Amino acid sequence: MSAVAGAESALIGPNAIIRTVEALREIAGAAATDDLLTAARLERYREEFPATMVAQDDVTALYRAVRERIDEPAASEVARLAGVKTAEYILANRIPKPAQAVLRLLPARLASPALLSSINHHTWTFAGSGTVSIVSRPTPRIAIEGCPICRGTVSEAPACAYYTASFEGLFRALVSGRTRVTEVACEASGAPQCTFEIAF
Repeated sequence: MSAVAGAESALIGPNAIIRTVEALREIAGAAATDDLLTAARLERYREEFPATMVAQDDVTALYRAVRERIDEPAASEVARLAGVKTAEYILANRIPKPAQAVLRLLPARLASPALLSSINHHTWTFAGSGTVSIVSRPTPRIAIEGCPICRGTVSEAPACAYYTASFEGLFRALVSGRTRVTEVACEASGAPQCTFEIAF
């Protein structure tokens, strides 16, 4: 369980910005992406991506603008693609190759708790001021209370495809290619936490 004290000072890893802008450019185009960044008051990310942790408020503002300025199917597609790209980046740059090899050799019932433990040790990189709780058994789940992606959003459908795709990409690569991650509860829909259930 982890939390960063003080929502105003909370930081998140830059992938939440970088990969989302990349996904926006692929799906909506460069001009629409620039307009969206202006609407979110994030013009500084047009020309240069952040090299260090970013303000949680920037991530919240970016995803709020995505939902407000793009139709729902496209917004979900952007968030999912950004999550896929984030998982690919983590696999290429953040998890040592020997550790990946070991996880792939383990049966899923052993690899899953090991990967969840690693995620639990790095919640500060993706949850900002949110609190993350992780359950390995009987059904693996990751829950984020105070989720920065959907903060201030009201939606009938789950709104955190970015996290869903990120977790799914990591689990498919390291635990089981059959993994399916589903957001079964979302704060945007009135739930107390955004909860991601993992099946493999």
